[in-house]
Amino acid sequence: MTTAKRAPCSQQSLARDEPMFGTASAGATWLLLELEGGWGPSAFLQSPASIEPDLGRAIVRRAESAGMRIAAIRRHGRRTQTPRWRWFVAKADVGRHKLLQGEVDGPGDYLDLDLSGADGTESPDPLVAVCAHGKHDQCCAVRGRAAVAAISAAYPEFTWECSHLGGDRFAATMLILPEGLCYGRVDGTDAAGLVRLYLDGRLDDRFLRGRTSLPHVVQAAQHFARQHHGEDRIEALAPVSVETVEDGARVVLATDTGSVEVVLDQQMSEPLFSQCRATVAGPVRTYRLRSLTEL
Repeated sequence: MTTAKRAPCSQQSLARDEPMFGTASAGATWLLLELEGGWGPSAFLQSPASIEPDLGRAIVRRAESAGMRIAAIRRHGRRTQTPRWRWFVAKADVGRHKLLQGEVDGPGDYLDLDLSGADGTESPDPLVAVCAHGKHDQCCAVRGRAAVAAISAAYPEFTWECSHLGGDRFAATMLILPEGLCYGRVDGTDAAGLVRLYLDGRLDDRFLRGRTSLPHVVQAAQHFARQHHGEDRIEALAPVSVETVEDGARVVLATDTGSVEVVLDQQMSEPLFSQCRATVAGPVRTYRLRSLTEL
């Protein structure tokens, strides 16, 4: 089957009722850099109208060498006549999250940023980023831009379009920093409502893929524990320990009254196309609840 004849990857994912929990893109620290204008398939390497490719490559290599996830951001809607070059460093570790921000005079200054964020100031607001990277995947263009339009209408001061976040088949995907909450299919619900819930310290587990600073198996364990306890507080169910067991994992999470043990089976799915542009189907890791025990 050719990519031209396939249904969009997000449509296929919905049709097979694919679960999203345990799929958040990994990232304990994030570097987000403003790049106005159109993005190529790679925002930093193939967007010559926004940034010179050699400079973009150097910036990406520096961030990745520091163990950071990097993404381009831009405001939704009409582009300004005079570009701005704002940046954010997010530390998404559970219990130690922080968002730092600043602005430089041009893209070349991005290469000299202190990657700890020490050049900036702490942001009073979160950063909400919705993937609208159409040159990377058509689902992000269609679903992402619809979602970011709805969110930015309610929260224009801290809402951005962003480049590829991962999990294209779950478009529209959304990242909320500094906590690192990763959502999927946000165009299928009240997207601005997810942000309102966040501002109240809560989350909607139906659309949550997980928290980017946590291993995928912990993200999945939190999902099942939230279902069991009816828990929706962002900071609840912090991980205590993770242990590999036969064909799965044992995760202990903290509760208000003690802890809960979640034992998961890890399996590989049938081959699927994870992106619209994918040419080869491949399996993805999935999780199933084996047991849940109050300790």
